[in-house]
Amino acid sequence: MSKLCVSLGLAVRQLREAQGWSQEALAEKAQLNRSYVGEVERGKTIPSLITLDKLASALGLKVSDLLLHCERISGLQAVYKLNLAAIAC
Repeated sequence: MSKLCVSLGLAVRQLREAQGWSQEALAEKAQLNRSYVGEVERGKTIPSLITLDKLASALGLKVSDLLLHCERISGLQAVYKLNLAAIAC
């Protein structure tokens, strides 16, 4: 489990909880499975760019805003590498 996955999961959890939503509510809004949202929040999986977009949109954000929140949590510059890798796809 990488630090990036953990910080992304923490970012998603913080933003979800700030909305007062359960994992199930976020999953429904993002059209994802609740257990998958839980795996993302626990840093157990690396979501695709499409999934990041679904999560960000459900939270009322752009993917770049979600990644910036992740960076604020972790302080890792690796978020920019993930963003650049996603653009290269």
